[in-house]
Amino acid sequence: MTAFGYFLSCEEFTPAQLVEQARWAERAGFTRLAISDHYHPWNDAQGSSPFVWGVIGALSQVVRLPVTTLVTCPTVRIHPAVVAQAAATADVQLEGGLRLGVGTGEALNEHVLGDRWPPFAVRAEMLEEAVAVMRELFTGGLVSHQGAHYTVENARLYTPPKDGRLPVHVSAFGAKAAEAAAEFADGLVTMSPDTELIGRYRAAGGTGPVLGGVKVCWSEDRDRAVKTVHRLWPSELLPGELAQVLPTPRHFEQATELVTEEMVARSVTCGDDPREHADRLRGYVDAGFDEVYVGQIGQEQEGFFDFYREQVLPRLE
Repeated sequence: MTAFGYFLSCEEFTPAQLVEQARWAERAGFTRLAISDHYHPWNDAQGSSPFVWGVIGALSQVVRLPVTTLVTCPTVRIHPAVVAQAAATADVQLEGGLRLGVGTGEALNEHVLGDRWPPFAVRAEMLEEAVAVMRELFTGGLVSHQGAHYTVENARLYTPPKDGRLPVHVSAFGAKAAEAAAEFADGLVTMSPDTELIGRYRAAGGTGPVLGGVKVCWSEDRDRAVKTVHRLWPSELLPGELAQVLPTPRHFEQATELVTEEMVARSVTCGDDPREHADRLRGYVDAGFDEVYVGQIGQEQEGFFDFYREQVLPRLE
C-alpha cells in the first residue's frame, strides 16, 4: 500500500514554519515527512533556505514521523564523511527514523565554495563512491578510504545510526541513472509518475521502495493558487537539465520568464477540488510508488492540511 507523506520545503519557509507544518501534517494523517536540502532557494521570491540538519533536529523533538531528505547531495559542497555524521546524528534523534535521500545535486547549491561543477557522468561516479563511504562509516567502525574522488583518514562515527545502518535512496531522472541506482541504492527517488523509469529500475534488480513528490497549491480561489505557483515555483516547469546547471536564483528567474500562468494551470494541481488532488496522487500509486510526498505551495498551509485530512486522504485509503 502506498504511504502518503508531507514535503517540507526549506526553500520557501523558515525553520519555525517547517516545524509547525510538521505538527499539522502529523495531525492531518500524513504518516511521514520529506524535506529538501538546499543552500539557495530557486528564486528570491521563495526567500528561505535553512540548514536542513538543524531543522531535522528540531523536527525530532516535536513529531514521531520518519523523515527523508529529498535530496541531499553528499559530493561537492559537503564531504560524504561529514554528511554521514550529520545523517547518523539525525537518525539517533529520530530514533531510527531517518531515510537518507541523495542525488547528484544542482550547481545552484553545490558551486558556492568555488569548486568545479563536473558533468553528470562524473557526478554519478562521485555519488556512488560517496554512498559507499557513508555506508562504511554508518557501521561505527574505523574507516580509511582512498578513492578516485574522496579521501577519509582514520574516521569513526562514535554516534552511528541507531541500527548500525541507514537506508540510502538515490534520485534518478533518466533510465541509465535508474538502472545504476538499482545496483547500489536502497530505494529510488523520482519526481514524476514515470512507469517506464520505474520498470527499468525494477528490471535492473532494484527491489527497494520507490519514492516521489508532487507540489500542489490548495486555495478556495483557483486563480489565486495559479498565481501563487507562478510567482513561487515556476522552476517546476523548466525542461531538461536546466535545474542541474543554472548557478544562481537570478538565472532561474531569467529562465522562468518563459513560464506562463497558463502553463502552470495545465501542469500543477491548483484549487479546492478534492477529486483533482486525489487523482493526481493516484497517478503515483498506479505508477508503482511506495511513498508519495505532497508539498503545499504558498502560505495557505493550515487550510491545506484541513482539506487533505477531511477530503483528500480519506479518498485514498
